[in-house]
Amino acid sequence: MVVKVLVTGAAGFIGHHISRRLLERGDAVRGLLLPGEADRGLEAAGMEVVRGDLTDPGGLRGVADGCRKVIHCANRTIDWGTRRQFYSIGVDGTRNLLEECAGKVERFVYLSSVAAYGLGVHMKDFDEYIPLVKTGIHYGDAKAEAEQLVGSYAAKGGFESTVIRPANVTGPGSVWVREVLDVMHMGPLPLMDGGRWSASLIYVENLVDGILAAMDSEAASGRTYNLRDDYRVTWGEYLRWLGSLVGKRPRGSLPFRLAWRLGWAVQAAFLPLGVRPPITAQAVGIMGRDLDVSNRRAKEELGWSTRVPWEEAQSAIERWVREEYRPPR
Repeated sequence: MVVKVLVTGAAGFIGHHISRRLLERGDAVRGLLLPGEADRGLEAAGMEVVRGDLTDPGGLRGVADGCRKVIHCANRTIDWGTRRQFYSIGVDGTRNLLEECAGKVERFVYLSSVAAYGLGVHMKDFDEYIPLVKTGIHYGDAKAEAEQLVGSYAAKGGFESTVIRPANVTGPGSVWVREVLDVMHMGPLPLMDGGRWSASLIYVENLVDGILAAMDSEAASGRTYNLRDDYRVTWGEYLRWLGSLVGKRPRGSLPFRLAWRLGWAVQAAFLPLGVRPPITAQAVGIMGRDLDVSNRRAKEELGWSTRVPWEEAQSAIERWVREEYRPPR
C-alpha cells in the first residue's frame, strides 16, 4: 500500500536521506522546502515539492492534505544563535505544523535530540524515562518544549505521535563533519577533557532505519526512542581522524568546567554581533560529556540495530570530504 508521507526539512541533511529512502521503497512523499531552497534532485526522483515556511502559518495551509504520516525534521541545527532563532522554528514552527496536521494525519513523528535531556551532564545509560531539563542552551530547550507540544496535540486526539531522540548524527556532509572541519580551518579546535568521552555517534543511514521503523510500527504510537549507534569511538579518536582527512588536528585540551564557563561567556559576547563564536556552551556540553544514552528500547521494540558499521561509515565520510568538502574562505 502506498503511503503519502510529509517530510519537513526534506532537503536538509537528515530529511534528504529520509525522503530518498521513502521514495526507494515506494512511498509517495511530499517534501516541505523553503521558498527558493534547492530540492537536491528529490523532485526528479519523484517527490512532490511544496514551498512554505514553518514560521508562517498561512503558508502551511493544505500542506498535510492527503498525507497519512508526517516526519518533522526541519530545525536550526548549528550550535549557535539567539533564543528567537531557535524557538521561531523549533517551537513556534512546530506548533504551526501541529495545527495544520491535527485531525488530518494518522502519525506524527517528531525528530528531537538527546540534547532535550539538558546538556552539561553525563547521559550514559539515560533511558526514555529520564525527565527533560531546560538549561538555557536554546537548541536543547526548544527540543524539550517541542516534544511537550507534540505530546499535547496527540493527547487531544489529533493524531498518534512518536518522538525520536538521536545522539550525534554523522555522515557525509553532516554538521558533525562539515562544521567541525570548518572550525578546524578557522582556528584551533581544542579537545574537551582530553577527548576521552564517547562521541556518541549515530550514522545517518542507521538513524533513518530507526525513524522509518518507528513510523511504520503500531507499537511505536505514543513512544519515545533514543537512537545511538554501538560504535566505540571517543571524541579524541573522532576529531583526530576527521582532521587528518584535511591535514588538520585538534589543538590542546580544556578541562570541562573551564570550557563550560568559557563557552557561555564567549557566546554571550559574540551573538549580538551575529558572528559565529569560536566556542559555545552547546558544543562543550556535547563534546565534554558522555552522551551514550540507552538504545535498548529501540532494539527491543523496533528490532533496530547498528546496520552500517563504523568502518563503512568512515569510508563514506572520507569519500565526501575528498570529493565535495570545500574549506571556508
